[in-house]
Amino acid sequence: MKTKKKIIRASTIPLSLDIFCKGLLREMSEEYEVVALSSPGELLDKVERREGVRAIRIPMERHISLWKDTVALWQLIRVFRKEKPDIVHSITPKAGLLCMIAAWVARVPVRIHTFTGLIFPYVTGLLQKVLMLTDAITCACATHVIAEGKGVKLDLIGSHITRKDVRVLGNGNIRGVKMDYYDRGARVMGTAEKIIKPDMVTFTFVGRIGKDKGIDELCEAFRLLAKEYDHIRLFIVGPNEDDVDPISERSRMIIDQNPRIEAVGMQRGTDLLAYYAASDCFVLPSYREGFPNTVLEAGAMSLPSIVTDINGSREIIVEGENGLIIPPKDTEALYHAMKRMINEPENRLRMAGNARQMIGDRFEQSYVWQCLYDFYHETLKIEN
Repeated sequence: MKTKKKIIRASTIPLSLDIFCKGLLREMSEEYEVVALSSPGELLDKVERREGVRAIRIPMERHISLWKDTVALWQLIRVFRKEKPDIVHSITPKAGLLCMIAAWVARVPVRIHTFTGLIFPYVTGLLQKVLMLTDAITCACATHVIAEGKGVKLDLIGSHITRKDVRVLGNGNIRGVKMDYYDRGARVMGTAEKIIKPDMVTFTFVGRIGKDKGIDELCEAFRLLAKEYDHIRLFIVGPNEDDVDPISERSRMIIDQNPRIEAVGMQRGTDLLAYYAASDCFVLPSYREGFPNTVLEAGAMSLPSIVTDINGSREIIVEGENGLIIPPKDTEALYHAMKRMINEPENRLRMAGNARQMIGDRFEQSYVWQCLYDFYHETLKIEN
């Protein structure tokens, strides 16, 4: 019987494996021996049970912690020497840095890191230098570097982080969209009926409620529009990030005092799909992204989007075809884009009609996963 090749998929915290590798690890295990590696926690236990794979628990800090990082590095080296994997494939920055160094020390033949987004282009000073150095070390220790999108690839190459060939698999994105799940079926529409208001133009944001998601600009633009139009409303769906990336007090006041803004917190499953289905336009005025899954999800749910001209978003939205692209941090541009969606219903509906097919053609999950399998086959064949 042929021995299966062993692949260790690693992330700093289990949430990343839970979100980005849902269903993938189980499917991969049909061909490979798959091991999940992340910090311990109930969520990793859940991933282990759901995916039917073995999990290794190594505590890793998301932020810089020299002592804890050193301990984690040593533990990873020991694990990789013991496990002798054919591939170590990491996502998320800290797991990438530690796992690629440890896999290099342990002489793992194939060492892959996927950059889902970069922070250094959006900061300055010493922090930027530190982040660029850690990304460069990650690339130096990896045998293969994957960027989730073309924008991330250009930043890596243009900033001289690596001279290695940086790959974008397929059209980008690492999760893909399960089109038969993101669909306006009877179950979803039954839930959506409770919040649908046909006489209103509904804008929806889904994501972390943080400053770098453009919430300040969104609140101000909607405040101005609400003075002109009585038939608009805004759903803000997602968790607050008051401890990490707080929005302004002014935005908080706008959300609290405007009756046509509904901050509904984190939503999952059918409830989340219902908010997409009850909407007319998705808005993500973010300052930075790797490859935003919410824009993919909204498109799959037949929504046009307003996005900023940043990595990932501009690779999903084609101006005037399935949405509008505006400059980041530009309240006036966001105001005018939202106003177009209100005043031009025929154009909005045309873009909505294009949205689902454009997402399905480029980012359907089975296609995204097949691109990854092809990459694994290619790298293992080269190594053999």
